[in-house]
Amino acid sequence: MQSQELISRLQKIGFKENESQVFLVLLKGSALSASEIAEKAAVRRTAVYEILKSFAVRGFCNEIETNTILKYEMIDPEVISDKIEREIKKQNESKIENLKDTFGDFKNLYRSEESDENRRVNIELIRGFNKHRQEKFIELFSNAESEILFMIRLEGYVSEELDTTAVEFYKRGGVIRSIYEASYNFKIIKDNSRKNAALDDLIRICRKFEKAGEQVRISEKQLPNLTIFDRKIVFVNIQDKNIPRHNNSDIIIRNEDFALKMLDLFDFYWNDSKELKDFVTNKVKAKKPVKNFKNLY
Repeated sequence: MQSQELISRLQKIGFKENESQVFLVLLKGSALSASEIAEKAAVRRTAVYEILKSFAVRGFCNEIETNTILKYEMIDPEVISDKIEREIKKQNESKIENLKDTFGDFKNLYRSEESDENRRVNIELIRGFNKHRQEKFIELFSNAESEILFMIRLEGYVSEELDTTAVEFYKRGGVIRSIYEASYNFKIIKDNSRKNAALDDLIRICRKFEKAGEQVRISEKQLPNLTIFDRKIVFVNIQDKNIPRHNNSDIIIRNEDFALKMLDLFDFYWNDSKELKDFVTNKVKAKKPVKNFKNLY
């Protein structure tokens, strides 16, 4: 392997160019003086002394005292590798700690000088497929005071466990009413792997949510993905199968008049949908078997 490539690789893990050159000379040689190292590395002797002093402190090389001169010898590269790995981990841990402390302080500054004009903005568009869209929804959920109304078309992976945010909301006396679209375009965990969902999976999941305190209904109609928080805020998830997923958008509308109009829409679908038990009964009558029907109720 060429020396320049080795120097480049050393620089990638934090060595400066002169340090890399001195390191390679030490690696190849044995019991070398500072003058010999400076000559082989083509680095000024004064710079070499500083580098060797640093290497000795970091435990990369040993200083050997002779009758006339100090000499330097590299220790086992595997030991050095372990030392550097510990250094990098320690530096990263320190950076992460500083990051958390710094941005913890930034949180108090966030929007601290926001103008009154900006505070009156009541429509927020969030575009793209990323976890920050989900975090925005969780923030609205966490800040809800008394009532959350969902119209949901389940998609992607769906967990059957109750979310901790929902548990806290119930503890505060919150009410959740949800209308689930009778569609099965989602996945669940079966036999330790993700599997396509079926009718009985939808019913089982809704039944678990119902037992936790959620008021659940099932609609045979196509539903918009829409959530109303405290009859004040409306969260709309807009999906278009004709565009890439990362271009999907969410809209947050903070307007009570609009929220009340969306409440009328919710009530229309709510009255048109079926309670879970009635939905199951109708499916059985329609000869669409539901597994473990007796166990559901």
